Amino acid sequence: MDLLNTLVEKGLRRELPSREEALAVLASSDDDLLDVVAAAGKVRRHWFGRRVKLNYLVNLKSGLCPEDCSYCSQRLGSKAEILKYTWLKPDEASQAAAAGVAGGAKRVCLVASGRGPTDRDVDRVAQTIAAVKEQNEGVEVCACLGLLSDGQAERLRGAGADAYNHNLNTSEATYGDITKTHTYADRVDTVQKAHAAGLSACSGLIAGMGERDEDLVDVVYALRELDADSVPVNFLIPFEGTPLAKEWNLTPQRCLRILAMTRFVCPDIEVRIAGGREVHLRSMQPLALNLANSIFLGDYLTSEGQAGQADLDMIADAGFEVEGTDQVTLPKHRVDAAAAAAAGCGSHGAGGCGSHEDAACGSHDAGGCGPCGSSEATAEPRTESTPEPATTAGANEARTDLVAVRRRGAGTDLAPNA
Repeated sequence: MDLLNTLVEKGLRRELPSREEALAVLASSDDDLLDVVAAAGKVRRHWFGRRVKLNYLVNLKSGLCPEDCSYCSQRLGSKAEILKYTWLKPDEASQAAAAGVAGGAKRVCLVASGRGPTDRDVDRVAQTIAAVKEQNEGVEVCACLGLLSDGQAERLRGAGADAYNHNLNTSEATYGDITKTHTYADRVDTVQKAHAAGLSACSGLIAGMGERDEDLVDVVYALRELDADSVPVNFLIPFEGTPLAKEWNLTPQRCLRILAMTRFVCPDIEVRIAGGREVHLRSMQPLALNLANSIFLGDYLTSEGQAGQADLDMIADAGFEVEGTDQVTLPKHRVDAAAAAAAGCGSHGAGGCGSHEDAACGSHDAGGCGPCGSSEATAEPRTESTPEPATTAGANEARTDLVAVRRRGAGTDLAPNA
């Protein structure tokens, strides 16, 4: 296919595809899917080899967010039965991070919901960053705290943060359809603040919210223009109790095409499969590793993920390898450019970024945000003896039985899934 050959050549040259080419990838047929994956896989391997970077989420506080992001299980007015708790202490967060590091995670993502941090919150997170780095040698730390005020990115960087995540989520044209309490411009401003402070910028999208192909292309082009080091691609987890609970618009094939388009537009950038991969990619997850070079290990913020050991087995079985702490995530030209740009503010190593799943007030799994907490949820945790709901869903039907609210890990008395 001439289109795919052209896209591979452009990807190897770091040349931006045309909008028509990007849209053609999303519109390609299932018959051509393996050819699309193989072409994008050539670009992925050229810049990142067969390495897979592991990231691990620590939800510093959960529930009761004042923002109204429609996709988020922690939004204002959400009836989703998620965990609710206030800020973890630094040693609690560090212990939670250690579980992910022990499983091979190279980056720990510290997430707190809400519109944005107060200065006191930044001080609290600074202490947590110090504890995580002291007790987990060599780990990278990404903060995801919502909209930043002037000077806060610099303070986080001074505290040892390597990166900052704030997702754009969708196109500027449709942003007002999913959130009313802040704007697309607010999100862009926060990503720019992080960049200017010398933090590695991490910003991504959520697919499956009823957007058009044009919206997906628009947001990925915007992310490339912002020069994010990492682009997490989230697939909406339609939580019951949220406005988008009935939005089941994705198939595994659709998800693969979205990841391929993102790789062609962002050839030398860390592309991460984030929230919702287990729900929407399902048995096609190993194939997606040919497109993305980064995943989250274990659970997400408010939803359960695939078991950590299953993630590691999947990577090995698919012929990939976990990226080590002694390896640099990004290609040398991006690392050098970041170092040069940060020379005036003395940045860090620009080894990549971290992020989260879907993103909202300041983070999240494709369906979760979160702020100050309150009482913890009282629902009983699911155990191995609890039977899964039976399903007769066809290949293109929703697998609602795969959506499981997180009841373990940080903020609970149960061991994390890592």
